[in-house]
Amino acid sequence: MFKEIIIIVVLFVTSNVMQSEQTRSCNSTTKLTVVFRQREEDTDSTTQVGKHMATTKLTVVFRQREEDTDSTTQESFFIHFSSNFDTIAIIFTRATSNIVPELEEPLSSIEKGWKSPQLTQYQRFWLPLRFLSGVMACRERFEACKNDIILNTTPKSGTTWLKALTLTFTISNQARHDFHNHPLLTTNPHALVPFLESNLYADGQIPDLTNLPSPRLFSSHLPYELLPTSTIESSCRIIYLCRNPKDTFVSLWHFLKTFLPEDEPPVPMEEAFELFHGGISPYGPFWEHLLGYWKASLERPERILFMKYEELKEDPTFHCRRLAEFLGCPFSTEEERQGLVEKIERFCSFESLTSLEVNKSGKTGVPGKANKNFFRRGIVGDWKNHLTAEMSEKLDQLSQQKLEAFGLTYKDVGK
Repeated sequence: MFKEIIIIVVLFVTSNVMQSEQTRSCNSTTKLTVVFRQREEDTDSTTQVGKHMATTKLTVVFRQREEDTDSTTQESFFIHFSSNFDTIAIIFTRATSNIVPELEEPLSSIEKGWKSPQLTQYQRFWLPLRFLSGVMACRERFEACKNDIILNTTPKSGTTWLKALTLTFTISNQARHDFHNHPLLTTNPHALVPFLESNLYADGQIPDLTNLPSPRLFSSHLPYELLPTSTIESSCRIIYLCRNPKDTFVSLWHFLKTFLPEDEPPVPMEEAFELFHGGISPYGPFWEHLLGYWKASLERPERILFMKYEELKEDPTFHCRRLAEFLGCPFSTEEERQGLVEKIERFCSFESLTSLEVNKSGKTGVPGKANKNFFRRGIVGDWKNHLTAEMSEKLDQLSQQKLEAFGLTYKDVGK
């Protein structure tokens, strides 16, 4: 039995230290984050951490959440220590290719190419390590309701736009006619539709979501395979928006530059491209992320709507109607006659959202990025201004190899 306590321990491990019964050597100082769960008989956590310190030469800082009365985590990484603690997660915050812990599930070292965010591989996917505790807490504790709406994307695939549209469709009929008092006028879409893993469950916190009005509207970058079980098993609705991998990569590269200090140069695009092509990107591999939702949408089309960014840009009226119908709030004949569909399109457009003062200033959510950083160009085909012909061909070939067998294609604009 385990006490229902989370203890987060930050370890600064120096070269050639001993951990447990094995030696794990490291060529440079490495920061590790380890999450322990404590057995019920371990009443003195400081003593147990001290036992570990006796064999590892490390600096320890830990935090205990009194309010977490049921905080076990499933499907985590394990490493065995001689103390009575069981490690339930181990995260590397520097490249640690020479550290080989005894894990029940292998943990890949963080690649050096992406300076930020730092990534770690979990269940085949590369996750931002600062959100890993939030991912685990979300998977374990989030309880989906039948009327929930969950928006899913890979990063930089039209997430902000999808949030604005979905929010407008789901608010009351009277409110969606009133653009003068619309919440988007004063609040960024990411604050109105929070991310599960990086906002609501950030740092492993457990929010109380029971009093939120229905339908509850959430978002996530998690692959389908990593969604909370309740999300997959419930009758909640999932909307997935995908984007051409070329534009996705270019937009992602520009966005991740904003995480770096002003005096630090970004990762060269050529290096970042090789990582992306090799499947290493936030929440990637990109193609496996798409396929998870694509296959699920074919199996359960009444619950999962699969949309494409390029098609939404090309014919927004048709796809806005499609989205509204899926959400259970179709446009009435009178609303169609009044041109409400077109009004919503214009109100939620890139040009409209970027012109709002709230999106020119201020910060939103985790990691507290400036609102303006969520908007760049919002166009289709910008990749041709950045990628070489060879890069384009490599992504085309990989996409064909990965996707076409499952009937999934995307419009290659700008070729």
